[in-house]
Amino acid sequence: MKPTFPDIFDCVVVGAGHAGCEAAMAASTLGLSTLLLTINADRIGHLSCNPAIGGLAKGHMVREIDALGGHMGIWADKAGIQFRRLNTSKGPAVRATRAQIDRQAYMQAVQADIFRQDNLWVFQDMAERLLVENNRVAGVVTQLGQRFAARTVLVTTGTFLQGLIHIGQNNFAGGRLGDPASKGLSASLTALGLELGRLKTGTTPRLLADSIDFSKMEVQHGDSPPPGFSFHAPFNPLPQLPCHITWTNERTHEAIRTGFDRSPMFTGVIKGIGARYCPSIEDKVARFPEKDRHQIFVEPEGLTSPEIYPNGIPTSLPLDVQKAMLATVVGLENAQIVRPGYAIEYDFCFPTQLDPTLQVKTLPGLYLAGQINGTSGYEEAAAQGLWAALNAFCALNGREPFIPRRDQAYMAVLVDDLVTKGTEEPYRMFTSRAEHRLLLREDNADARLTAMGRDLGLVGDEHWALFSAKRDALDELLAGLRRTRIRPDAATCDILTRLGASIPGKAVSLGDLLRQPELTIERLEPLYPDIATASPEVLREVETIVKYEGYLKRQELLVARSAHLEFERLPEDMDYSQIAGLTREAVEKLNHVSPRTLGQAARISGITPAAMSCLEIHLRKLSA
Repeated sequence: MKPTFPDIFDCVVVGAGHAGCEAAMAASTLGLSTLLLTINADRIGHLSCNPAIGGLAKGHMVREIDALGGHMGIWADKAGIQFRRLNTSKGPAVRATRAQIDRQAYMQAVQADIFRQDNLWVFQDMAERLLVENNRVAGVVTQLGQRFAARTVLVTTGTFLQGLIHIGQNNFAGGRLGDPASKGLSASLTALGLELGRLKTGTTPRLLADSIDFSKMEVQHGDSPPPGFSFHAPFNPLPQLPCHITWTNERTHEAIRTGFDRSPMFTGVIKGIGARYCPSIEDKVARFPEKDRHQIFVEPEGLTSPEIYPNGIPTSLPLDVQKAMLATVVGLENAQIVRPGYAIEYDFCFPTQLDPTLQVKTLPGLYLAGQINGTSGYEEAAAQGLWAALNAFCALNGREPFIPRRDQAYMAVLVDDLVTKGTEEPYRMFTSRAEHRLLLREDNADARLTAMGRDLGLVGDEHWALFSAKRDALDELLAGLRRTRIRPDAATCDILTRLGASIPGKAVSLGDLLRQPELTIERLEPLYPDIATASPEVLREVETIVKYEGYLKRQELLVARSAHLEFERLPEDMDYSQIAGLTREAVEKLNHVSPRTLGQAARISGITPAAMSCLEIHLRKLSA
């Protein structure tokens, strides 16, 4: 039986979306007494927007979360109804996993773990105000007047802070359609000195599946066998469903244009800045008049769900325009709207007010994670929730903070971008944001991060044993391919001819042979029988390491050349106005961000090589 609420929690997590659930599970697993405070306990783990997890760069972060001992990948594997590997014809850096998710199955998986987790309590109420004592956070006060004392507080409020929903000229308060907005917490954050801004995101109308003619659309099946996310959890996928593809057309665009004069986007009603890379359909039609069609992915919301998600047409147009628009699309001519599309505006905190642990610089013990930091996407939120929880644990236990480098994790790129460069629009992760993306592949997320998770205590014995076995098998196979040499004798030439491989002019290792573009590692089995006993995951990773060895070494060399910048610490109380040679702009930006290292300082927008020289000279003087 779970004990009653403690008098003081080690950690209170405000919000039970993807950031909050990941944070709560990590904190409680690490032994922190944790309270998960949510407006609606029925919606814990809810997929507020599209029914999918993963994709380019996002799938990488899901695997990183899993490698560290987090849960999003496990939950997605339990609820996935279509799994696909994207970009399989391209280089390994941009190959990624994406899964369609059964909404109800996902929430059930999340809630099953949340409610049975040791050290974790759940309470349904709305956080209204933060408590502060001795210049550090001390807990929260709720709408019902409950006071929960806490040593740390993680705020993961998603789109709920002063949320305002727009459908045409109608607007009303809400954190998402059907849930109330959080009214008081924004004022509390502002009173504590934090600067808030306003962002906007949108979602599509949900349609009745029985009103759609799928026979007119292109079918898109998942991969068989389905590729899961988790490195270590058992994978027993649900029955798999297809998606479908259709397109807008000029009639659709004309219907959309008729609603421009009543669009909250175009009439100035919406003040928040929207996502650059996920615009509404009316925005796409207005900005790209030369395009005669836009793709719509018609996605199932579950094995038994009556609803369909038409990905690609998020909108806040009036309901009558939404209906007219859909009636022009092939296959959706008779589609019935179950829930209208809408836009939502919400408050966020400018993330340069946080240090690299995601702790508020001016208020120790307060951490922010997810959309409150200006990001968009489930995966970005979950990664931040895990990051913040790990750092709260480290702070409470006198450990060094958890701050991987940009060459070690996509989530490190995410956090570093936020706290160093900031954002004024919804931030979405792309592979192009990572300068060392060949080192940050999906397949090696465990090699990069599982040892860190083990050191922190988040990776359990079974997970660690599986990782160690895979690591040993990979090392053994890699060494065997490099060690085993073949000569172009008659027998070997016969085998290579049957494989369609080029015959080398001298003795070479199997590793050198594998670099031939036409060869895959499986085809080398006649020359190295141990290949037959290796797992597909080990085979893929070994093949990538061998074929891209030159590129990998160059990336590692670039990392090594700049490593000294990442280890050169800057004093936290540095007054940059006292450093000779810095411009006023550089002083303002350096004082605002307060970078921890020279490397972080170099990534601040507007910090020039000349400014970096001034910083390095000043540091040498300090250490002289």
